[in-house]
Amino acid sequence: MADLFFFGTLRHIPLLELVLGRSGAALKAQAAKLSGHGVYQVAGQPFPAIEARDGATADGVLVQDLSPADLDALNFYEGGFGYALKPVSVQLEDGSTAPAEVYFPETGLWQTAEPWDLAAWVRKWGALSLRAAEEVMSYHGRMTAEEVARCFPSVRRRAAAWLEAQARPGDGVHDLAKDVIVHSHKRAYLNFFAMEEMELQFRRFDGTMSPVMERSAAMAGHAAVLLPYDPLRDQVLLVEQFRAPPFIMGEAHPWMWEPVAGVIDPGESPGETAIREAQEEAGVTVQRLEPVAQVYPSSGALAEFIHVFIGISDLSDINGGGGVAGEGEDIRSRILSYDELMQGVDAQVYQDMPLVTAALWLSRHRERLRNAPS
Repeated sequence: MADLFFFGTLRHIPLLELVLGRSGAALKAQAAKLSGHGVYQVAGQPFPAIEARDGATADGVLVQDLSPADLDALNFYEGGFGYALKPVSVQLEDGSTAPAEVYFPETGLWQTAEPWDLAAWVRKWGALSLRAAEEVMSYHGRMTAEEVARCFPSVRRRAAAWLEAQARPGDGVHDLAKDVIVHSHKRAYLNFFAMEEMELQFRRFDGTMSPVMERSAAMAGHAAVLLPYDPLRDQVLLVEQFRAPPFIMGEAHPWMWEPVAGVIDPGESPGETAIREAQEEAGVTVQRLEPVAQVYPSSGALAEFIHVFIGISDLSDINGGGGVAGEGEDIRSRILSYDELMQGVDAQVYQDMPLVTAALWLSRHRERLRNAPS
């Protein structure tokens, strides 16, 4: 049996319960402190790290008598992120001390900032972390901790997308608690994207329930798409890059002309993503966003929700672009007139649906954009 001191996100009992797969009421837990150490926010990340610092005290919770199965689950959840257990002595509320182990990060792994606030973390990141941990722990025993850790940024993005989808209003007609019955839910595959499978029934329009059906979805999350448009010059900018999915599908021309686009990171708004991607992919500074659509591009197969924008820009002032090399991007751009764009749409030259959607929206709003005050 093992006794562990938790200083960070696993102090949040619902998260600890999810990782261990059992109720917190069954845990032998109590408040504790570790002197000579502090808990600090990791720069640019939604979690803390613990560091040895003179005069500091780390608040936490001591959980005793953890089983080998508990420890295996915890090592899976923490192990892929450069954390390892080390022995310490913690102080209890009655003034006594107790031996314990703590997950310490590798030396120099993280750059820390201000002291970490558990309550603030729960408000901002608690729900997302629970959803992400649910996906992570579904691969316990099927993947290594290191393999899951490599995929964790995409897991967090999907968790954020799921929470946003849950927050959108229903149609006022269907009650999902009664009108969809899930018989099984399997997370079948995890990499940059994921694949999930369900056996489910849904209520048909005649009021009866459908037969049990097997369905799957490629889980991509949320993305932002932006077509740069210069109303003064009546020009747009397109980017071209190799796309593996069309190639895998057998497409003879997998280099696609598209708007700029990118996945939305947790804590980032769709507009912020669109503006960032315009600079990274095309070197374009966006002056103003025009919302076009919020849509599922292929609702029968792809669990991706995209926010489409027109980005009002000065296309005579391009600085940078080409994508992020560390993300495997190799991108070139092309400026063309509005008329050339629409000729391509009419000739069915473009295979990217968000581009066609943005172009058709632009055709309806072009005069307003061109006549708007600069």
